[in-house]
This record gives sequence, C-alpha cells and structure tokens, in this order.
Amino acid sequence: MLEKMDDFFTARVNGYDEHMKNNIEGADSFYKYTASLLPKEKNANVLDLGCGTGLELEEFFSINLSAKVTGIDLTKAMLDSLKTKFPDKDITTICGSYFEVPFGVDIFDAAVSVESLHHFTKEEKIPLYTKLRKSLKPDGYFILTDYFADLDEQEVCFRQELLRIRQEQNLPDDVFYHYDTPLTVEHEKEALLAAGFTQVEELCSWKATHTLRAIK
Repeated sequence: MLEKMDDFFTARVNGYDEHMKNNIEGADSFYKYTASLLPKEKNANVLDLGCGTGLELEEFFSINLSAKVTGIDLTKAMLDSLKTKFPDKDITTICGSYFEVPFGVDIFDAAVSVESLHHFTKEEKIPLYTKLRKSLKPDGYFILTDYFADLDEQEVCFRQELLRIRQEQNLPDDVFYHYDTPLTVEHEKEALLAAGFTQVEELCSWKATHTLRAIK
C-alpha cells in the first residue's frame, strides 16, 4: 500500500539522515556541493523546498553563519528535527505543501531543493516554479539537486505504474502519496524555462542524481 507523503517521512524520521547519507550514491558529495552553490553574502535569505531535516543546511551554515533560511516541508517531525539540529540559526519553518504555501515576491536571494521534487509531473511543477521564480530577487537563482530518470521511457514507466497503483488502491487524486516519479533532466529544464527562468544549466551529476541551476 502506498503511504501518504507526510506519514511516510514521519515513520522514518529517526533514521532519515543515516539512510540518505549512506544509501544514495553520491550523497557524501552532493549535499556539500549543493551548499557550496548557495549565496555566501552576510544575511543571505534562502528558501528551502522540502527541507526535511536540513542535510544540505549542515554544510551551508558552516559556510554562511548569518544566513536566513525559510524551510518548507510536509512533515512536522522532520521540521522538529531540523530545529533541534540548528537551535542557534535563523530558520523559519513552515509545515505544509510548497504547492500551496505563498512564497512572496522578490524575497529570496536563492532557493534550493534536494531530493524532494522527484514525485511530481512537469505540468504540476510549472506553476510551482513560476511562483518560485517570482519569489526570488532580480539576481536570484534556484539550485535543484534531485533524482532523475535516465530516459523518457523510464519516466513514462514510473508515472504509469503510479497511476496503476493509485487506481488499484482507490486512492484520492488530491492527496500526496510517496512514490518516485522522476522526470528526465531535459524535461525538468523545460519545466523551469516554461516557468520563466532565463537560463537553466546542469552543473554536476552522481549517477541518477543531478544538480541544476536556474537563473531568474
């Protein structure tokens, strides 16, 4: 049975950091690499989509002690762990869906998301990315490090299997369930460009995980 997204991560919060660091190829590098791309200016304001327990923030706060972070996540247990991990940092946490939470306009110097957005379609992401782009300052940018499909056929297969399971289990369409349906890198780029980002480039990759930078 598929689990609701927040239930899935609540049940796994205690071993989440260890699992992510030890079981995903490249994780020993890509969290640090992602953090190194975030702004180093004093009091930089960063939005983190699907922040979880803040694995990417561990390195970021060692680089930028004065950074301000707004972290959005569906799972309260993850956010509680994040706040416990960084009690002295300027972190605002929002428990909710980043599809629904307002981001504001011209607020953030940069945004970041790591291993979170591979559950959604291109069509679902375009309005999210449009909202995200508007929330960035004029020279802002978005760093996305995520799991991607290798081929178009693989992307289609993931999505069809999810739809089959949802129908088989009679699951409602308006509830998030945990099942990986990654896009290809090219389709992710297309979603970001369709949302109005002026430039999208791939910076690095570790097998199925790639880092993209989208510039407002």
